Amino acid sequence: MKRLHELAAKHPRYGYRMTTGMLRLEGHRVNFKRVHRLRRQEGLKVPQKTVKKRRLGHDGNSCIRRKAEHKDHIWTWDFIHDRTTAGRPLKWFAITDEYTRECLALEVDRGITADRIVDVLTDLFQTRGVPKHIRSDNGPEFIAKAIRRHGKNVGLEMLYVEPGSPWQNGFAEAFFSRLRDELLNVEEFANLAEARWFAARRLKEHNEERPHSSLGYRTPAQFASQCAASAPAPAAPTPPLQQHTAVPPTQPLLP
Repeated sequence: MKRLHELAAKHPRYGYRMTTGMLRLEGHRVNFKRVHRLRRQEGLKVPQKTVKKRRLGHDGNSCIRRKAEHKDHIWTWDFIHDRTTAGRPLKWFAITDEYTRECLALEVDRGITADRIVDVLTDLFQTRGVPKHIRSDNGPEFIAKAIRRHGKNVGLEMLYVEPGSPWQNGFAEAFFSRLRDELLNVEEFANLAEARWFAARRLKEHNEERPHSSLGYRTPAQFASQCAASAPAPAAPTPPLQQHTAVPPTQPLLP
């Protein structure tokens, strides 16, 4: 029995068949069934395999080191979880513009997949254009191949922050902190339809009615419109040079 524990500690990935083979090589007269039964009695199970995942991101992509410089320069997104009064799950997803603080999309559903995020992005790209970057954490929905492939196709660079460092995506954290404090902790949602109604109202309220201290107590919509108004007007195109056709001199009239 002692030798079984020693082999299990030294070779945790070995099952009862491999352990039986090793015991036989050492001179022990045992069979597979006996080793299998003894291992089960002692709780010597082979641990489940863990799938290694490649984590993306580093602290150079944080909101402190790479700041938004203008409207639609850097968007940010994240999730937050809640429940209805019956205990059913609700998943809230938001996209915000870090420079103007506008909430560009606020979705709520039982679950939100990477394909759903691609659909939301596509709608935003058609109405607002493509940003330079999107900052996010390393959630499985955000590092999905579909998201990265879609971003690459439209010329969008993903800024993945360092794993386990939510403060590096500070604008998303601040938005959801206010969302939970001002809405999710105040209202109870009877069902998904009611939660979606509140999401639509919150989106309008955040952009058009709620003043933001970092914007000089202007609303994000006001600040965004002023950004657009103060942007330098594009230079007028240079008119093409006109082609002049030489006119032959007038022939003198013969006398």
